[in-house]
This record gives sequence, C-alpha cells and structure tokens, in this order.
Amino acid sequence: MIRHVVSWKLNGTDAAARAEQAATITATLTALPAVIPEILSLEVGTNSAYPDSNWDVVLIADYDSLEGLEAYQVHPDHVAATHVIKPLVSARSNVDFEVESVLTAD
Repeated sequence: MIRHVVSWKLNGTDAAARAEQAATITATLTALPAVIPEILSLEVGTNSAYPDSNWDVVLIADYDSLEGLEAYQVHPDHVAATHVIKPLVSARSNVDFEVESVLTAD
C-alpha cells in the first residue's frame, strides 16, 4: 500500500482568510473518493496548533500501489482539484511511502 501525504502552507494574509482557504481545500479533496476509485482512504486535516510554525492543511491518502497513486494524479477530477488548490498555496510538501503494516496500540 502507498500512503500519500501532502502538506500546504496557505497564502492567506490572516487567520480568517486561511480558514476559508482551508475549507475550500477540504471540500475539494474530500469529494475525490466518490469519483476516483483508486483512492482507498482519504483524510484532510486543518492545523489546530502553532500556526506560525506548522503547515496549514494536510492530506493523507492511501492507494493499493504506486500505479494507483499515479492513476489518481492524472485523473481529470484530481487535475481539476489542483487548479482550485494551487492559487491558495504558498508552499507544498509531500511524501509517498510504502506502508507494510499498520500498528495499533492495545
């Protein structure tokens, strides 16, 4: 399984603008699992602490394989989502890694 993690710093000039941008990004991304079958799971989170040093929004999504992630990246609905998100962002960071197993605390 491949886990895709993306973080964004938003370009809003104040907290209210960044909150509105984060809501737009969340709504845009959370609509994708309904139209892109390669997405196994998708979660979007908005930062709730240390806004001066933390990134503003994070996406965590899982795919069966690297091929599934690649299919997602070129899917027309994902491409459309990037056109919504890019103008709101000042910086982007991502990591894609293989998940061998999920550990749970008992």
